[in-house]
Amino acid sequence: MAPSAAAVQRRGLLGLAAWAAGGLAGCTSTGGQAPALKEGVPPGDAASAYRLANRLGWGATDADIEAVQRLGAEGYIAQQLRAAAGPLPAAAQAQIDAMQIQQRQPLDLWQEIDAARKAADAQPTEAARKAGQEAFQAAHNRLAREAAHRHLLRALCDPNQLQAQMQAFWFNHFNVHQYKSNLRVLLGDYEERAIRPHALGRFRDLLGAATRHPAMLRYLDNEQNAAGRLNENHARELLELHTLGVVDGGAGYGGWGGYSQRDVQELARVLTGHGVNFSDKTPALKKERAGLYIRQGLYEFNPSRHDFSDKTVLGRVIKGRGAAELDEVLDRLAAHPSTAAFVSHKLARHLLADEPSPALVAAMVAAWRRHDGRIAEVLGVLLRAPEFSAPTAAADAKFKDPLHFVVSAVRAAYGERVVLNTQPMQGWLNRMGQGLYNRQTPDGYPDTAAAWTGSGQIAVRLEIARTIASGPAGLFKGEDPALQPEQPAFPQLARPVYWQVLRPLLAPATRQALDSATTPQDWATLYLSSPEFAYR
Repeated sequence: MAPSAAAVQRRGLLGLAAWAAGGLAGCTSTGGQAPALKEGVPPGDAASAYRLANRLGWGATDADIEAVQRLGAEGYIAQQLRAAAGPLPAAAQAQIDAMQIQQRQPLDLWQEIDAARKAADAQPTEAARKAGQEAFQAAHNRLAREAAHRHLLRALCDPNQLQAQMQAFWFNHFNVHQYKSNLRVLLGDYEERAIRPHALGRFRDLLGAATRHPAMLRYLDNEQNAAGRLNENHARELLELHTLGVVDGGAGYGGWGGYSQRDVQELARVLTGHGVNFSDKTPALKKERAGLYIRQGLYEFNPSRHDFSDKTVLGRVIKGRGAAELDEVLDRLAAHPSTAAFVSHKLARHLLADEPSPALVAAMVAAWRRHDGRIAEVLGVLLRAPEFSAPTAAADAKFKDPLHFVVSAVRAAYGERVVLNTQPMQGWLNRMGQGLYNRQTPDGYPDTAAAWTGSGQIAVRLEIARTIASGPAGLFKGEDPALQPEQPAFPQLARPVYWQVLRPLLAPATRQALDSATTPQDWATLYLSSPEFAYR
């Protein structure tokens, strides 16, 4: 029988780990003696606790494993589904609270940036105008970096690991690209107000928040969509990527799709008038339509741009009456069997395996329909499935994408310590092709191993593993050294929990490679580039 793709990937990684060891084979081991076990860690089934926490979040830390053992698997799952594990560490929350995206509304930020640009454009010299344009772009970039820093801080140290992981999953599901127009001004608000509050809530609420957010409306060109001048971009992605899935997709999972090009066109008519207003002005409206105008922050429903004729979407007539038409369609899409199947499969693929079992997906779909698309209820079926915390065969293992690899590596190296600067992490993600907010197409980054296991990808991953293993790489050095002096830090991966929990899970070849290391840096490099660490 031919080896599975996952098995081949594991062999390739092991080869890279052996290559990384270089001439270390046969050297005297520095890691062969286990230190005393960490006091207070109950014996229990620590391996199962590790697997559960590792798959549920961004890579299990010592504290996560202890929490599973203390609460039991069911207690830990219930806590994570409620996002009840506690607030961020004070040092992390203080960094977030100081951000402009946290303190100010997008409209205020945009008007300030745009006013400075206009003032620079009015300058008499080309040099002054150029400097103004550079400052304009720098201000946008600063806001995007703040959003990325906040995102990574939460992934690294939020005790509500499932919520942090679902925030990333749903952003990717409802993807927008930061360099489309002025979306960098909107990123922080989109993630904080449209995605994060609904990450474990009702899918219908999440769908409505993402669909109407100015970031999505601008990214998919819906502000150009008007009666008599249809733009179908938003309508098509709403059906194909956000809800029903690709037509005729889902073989073996109950099927999804089930819409036509005519449905796309009719939904585009429903979406006319939903747009963005970056000014303080209200458009001129006819008296009989003025009461239908809606303005919420930067979002605007302009009835003068809306097609008020009746539409037929998925076989149902939608009476032309204004913004409420969209709510009627979203209600139906969120409750549609194809949406339940498509999204449930994506969730199972993200958290468990590239090819989750049809039976498990069917059980998640049943929970979706019983609980009105409540994400926590759907996830509960997945997290409580026997295969979720059980040992995983190579053919079924979930390969870490770059984001999971980088975050889990930093968590493994520094545990609960709060980093000051995530720009090194952002750079690593860009190198591996999964930069935050940087996927240009609306389908989001791919979520299967085939996208991330090419030889070039693995080589870069190994280089980053070496960097993380060799020192803090600026993670504990603030952007302004006067305000945040660099903190001494060094990665520590061979902690007692490694000997108690992780080492028995490693293949003999991996243990042999680790035992050949002569320095902590070599040991950590080998561990982070091992086949076992590459999977979750």
